[in-house]
Amino acid sequence: MTFRRLLLVFVGGSIGTAARLAIGLLLPDVGGVPLATIVVNVLGSLLIGLLAARLPGATELRLLLGTGVLGGFTTYSAFMTGTVALWGDAPVLAFAYAAGSLVLGLAAAAAGLRLGRPRRPTLPAGGSA
Repeated sequence: MTFRRLLLVFVGGSIGTAARLAIGLLLPDVGGVPLATIVVNVLGSLLIGLLAARLPGATELRLLLGTGVLGGFTTYSAFMTGTVALWGDAPVLAFAYAAGSLVLGLAAAAAGLRLGRPRRPTLPAGGSA
């Protein structure tokens, strides 16, 4: 059973990493800011929030999609590399990039959780269940 889980993460990570590379090839840096990294991390945060809301617990699908695909798709190392690269020439921009990425990622994850939660039916005004 452990090898199967490892294989799921490996396959998912390969898919996520390839998707991240594809976006990196499509989106060039803008003014020295690694736009692809921001897009990948914010989109990945949204999807991680959705996944956490829809698949609570450590299921095989969550291992494949969350730990594997989205773990390979999002990237803290590219985020830090981009921040350090900006720091030498534009420390204020580097700070804005780092802070903005964190705030946007957190907001996207929260939005994903909210969007992914099942909706409860609303009761009519003055009515009871």
